[in-house]
Amino acid sequence: MNETRPRTARTTPEEALSYHMEPRPGKFDVVPSTPMATQRDLSLAYSPGVAVPVQAIAERPETAYDYTTKGNMVAVISNGTAILGLGNLGALASKPVMEGKAVLFKRFADVNAIDIELDTEDPDEIVNAVRLMGPTFGGINLEDIKAPECFIIESRLKELMDIPVFHDDQHGTAVICAAGLINALELSGKRIEDVRIVLNGAGAAGIACLELLKAMGARHENCIMCDTKGVIWQGRTEGMNQWKSAHAVATEARTLEEAMTGADVFLGVSAKGAVTQAMVESMADNPVIFAMANPDPEITPEDAHAVRADAIVATGRSDYPNQVNNVLGFPYLFRGALDIHARAINDEMKIACAQALAELAREDVPDEVAVAYGRKLQFGRDYIIPTPFDPRLIHVVPPAVAKAGMDTGVARRPIIDMEAYRDALQARMDPTAAILQGIHARARQHQARMIFAEGDDPRVLRAAVAWQRGGMGPATVVGREDDVHRKLEEAGLGDAVRELTVVNAGSTRHLDAYHEFLYARLQRKGVDREDADKQVNRDRHVFAALMLAHGHGDGLVTGATRKNAHVLSQIGQVFDVRPQDGAVGITAVLHKGRIVLIGDTLVHEWPEAEDLADIATRGAHVARGLGLDPRVAFLSFSNFGYPVSERAEKMAEATKVLDARRVDFEYEGEMTVDVALNMDQAAKYPFSRLSGPANMLVVPARHSASISVKLMQEMAGATVIGPILTGVPQPIQICSTSSTVNDILNMAAIAAGRLGQVR
Repeated sequence: MNETRPRTARTTPEEALSYHMEPRPGKFDVVPSTPMATQRDLSLAYSPGVAVPVQAIAERPETAYDYTTKGNMVAVISNGTAILGLGNLGALASKPVMEGKAVLFKRFADVNAIDIELDTEDPDEIVNAVRLMGPTFGGINLEDIKAPECFIIESRLKELMDIPVFHDDQHGTAVICAAGLINALELSGKRIEDVRIVLNGAGAAGIACLELLKAMGARHENCIMCDTKGVIWQGRTEGMNQWKSAHAVATEARTLEEAMTGADVFLGVSAKGAVTQAMVESMADNPVIFAMANPDPEITPEDAHAVRADAIVATGRSDYPNQVNNVLGFPYLFRGALDIHARAINDEMKIACAQALAELAREDVPDEVAVAYGRKLQFGRDYIIPTPFDPRLIHVVPPAVAKAGMDTGVARRPIIDMEAYRDALQARMDPTAAILQGIHARARQHQARMIFAEGDDPRVLRAAVAWQRGGMGPATVVGREDDVHRKLEEAGLGDAVRELTVVNAGSTRHLDAYHEFLYARLQRKGVDREDADKQVNRDRHVFAALMLAHGHGDGLVTGATRKNAHVLSQIGQVFDVRPQDGAVGITAVLHKGRIVLIGDTLVHEWPEAEDLADIATRGAHVARGLGLDPRVAFLSFSNFGYPVSERAEKMAEATKVLDARRVDFEYEGEMTVDVALNMDQAAKYPFSRLSGPANMLVVPARHSASISVKLMQEMAGATVIGPILTGVPQPIQICSTSSTVNDILNMAAIAAGRLGQVR
C-alpha cells in the first residue's frame, strides 16, 4: 500500500520515569471545586453547614448526585494480575497504569476518576471491597484483572451494585471492535447475520467481543472461537471453562488454519504472528481482518494486503489505519451513563456507543482531525473507526449512550432536552489538549529541521531529543560536542548522541558565508568586520539565526537561557524583528477551559494606536491558527470613554484605525477586562460589537501584558504558551528562561507549524 503514516514517538525509560516524577510524583492532583478561603467557606464546606446536605441525602438518597461528586466520579480498580502485556506484577505496580486510566477519563470526557489498587487475588475479597465502596462512586471501571477471575468479579458486582460496573479490558475492546466491524461490513456489502466470524484469543477481550457481536445479530453457529489449543468445538474438554463452553460450536475444524478457510471476518486478541498469509488467502472475498494483538498484531497490514488487496485491516496500533483504541469508548460510555445516573451499562448502551462511533466515521472529517492523524481522512477501507483526536466524540457518543440507557430503563434521571445536553457536553471540555495536539500535529506534518540554539542547557537537549524521537523532524543543537555529549549522559540520554546533529562555529563548513552575510548586513550600522566575526563565532543566538537564514534549518527555538529582550536583539542582527518591521509577540493563556491571547508581550514597549491595530491584526491571525474565531478587545481601566484619561485615548483610537482598514474580525474598545471577558458585564454596553467574550486582548503596554500573563500563571496556575513571535520572515520562536522541556517543545512546534509567521 502506498500510504503516508504518522511517525510514532520513541521514548526512553529515563523519559518515562521523568514524566511520572515532574512536576510532582504521579499524574494528577485533587483540588477543591468550591471556595475554601474564608471562615464562612469552611463553615459551609464542613461543620456546621455540611449537616444540611447530610440530612437531605439521608431522607432522599438520590440527592447524593446533587450535593456530592458521586455523579461524576468513577473508581478505576485493579489488583495488577494482568497489567498491560506485562502479566501479574501486583497491585502496587499497577498504580501508574490506573492513574493513567484516571487521567484519560478526565482528558477525554471530563469524568473525575480515582485509582484504587486492591492487594489481593481472591475474587471474594475484591467483590466485597468494591461493593462496600458503592456509595462513593457513580461507576466502577475494572482494569487489568486476569481471566477467569475478571468474569466472576464483574458478574457478581453487577448483581450486587446499583451503579455501572464495567471491565474495560473486556467490553472496551468489544465496543470499538463492533464499531469498526459495522463499517467494514458496510463496505464489504455483507450483513452481520450472514458472515462467518473466526476469533483467536479466548480471554476476557475475545469473549466479550464475540458476546457483543452476537447481541448485535451474529449467529452462534457462524462464530468460531479459538485459543492456544485450537478451535473450541462442542465436545472438547481440554482447557475449557464455562465461558469458553458457551461459545463452543459444532464444527469439523480443529485448528485456526482450518477455521479461517472461507471466513468473512477474523478477530484477533491473541499474539504476534498467529495468522499467516496462507490463512488470509483462504478467507472469503473482501475479508475483514482485525488483528488487535499489542504491541505486534497477529499479521501486519502489509503482509495481509500483499496476498489480499481486497482485505479491510484494523490493528491496535496508532501507526496503522483503523486503530482499535479503547479510549474511543470507555470515557464516553461512562459520561453518558453518569449523566443519566445509570444503574448499569447494558448491552444496548454498548451497541449504541458502537453505532454512534460507526456513524461518526462516515461523516465528513474536520480538517483539524485529519491534521492530527497525519493524512487525509475519508470514510473507506482505511478509515472505518474515528480517531481519538476527533473533538466531536464528546457530544456525539454520550448522548447516544444516554438515550439507550433511558430507553432500556436503567436511567434514574432521564435527560429531557437532548440538544441542550449536547451543547453542554461540547462546552465543558478544556480546549488546552486539543489546541496543543493541533499545534504538534501540524508540526509533525512539516517535518521541520529544528535548530535548538542553546545546546548547553539540559532542558533544551531533552527537548531536542524528544523532538526527534517524537517524529517531529530532525533536531540540530548549537553547542560543543563534548559538552552536549556529557550533558546527554547526565540526563540518561547517552544513546541520543548518535541521533542529534551538533553544530558550532568550529565545526561548520559554512562559517565564511556566515561571516560575510553578517558583515554585509551590519557594516553600515557601525559594526566592523572583526566585531561581526566575533558575534558569529561567540554568540549562539546569532549563529543559530545565521543557520536559519542560510537554509541550514527550517525553524529556530531559543531563549531558555537568556532574557527575551537580549535574545530578540541578537536575532535582530540577522533578521528584521523590530516593531517597525511588523514583529509582534502574542501569548496564549489557557485556564479552566478558556483560552485568551494577550499582546504585545515581546516587542512593542509602548505602542501607539497604529501599533495597537497591528498587534490586533497579528493576534487575530494567531487566533485563527489556533482554531479560534478572533474577537479582539482593546483593554484599559475605562469603558468607552469613562473615566476620561489621556492614557486610554489610544485604545479607543486603535478601533478607528481598524475601522479604516476594514479588517475581517470582531473588535471593540476601550474596555475593562471584566467587560471583555464576562458577558453579564458586557450586557451593560449593548452597542458593543463583540458577539461573545473576547479571546484576543490588546493591552496598553508591554509591561502590562507581562504582568497579566505572569499573574495568571503564578496565581491561577494557567497554562502559558508563548510569547508567539509573529510578523517575522522566518519561523523563529523565543522561550522564557523559566521554560520546561514541554514548553520548549511547544514553542518548537509553533515554529514548525509557522503559526503567524507569514507577513
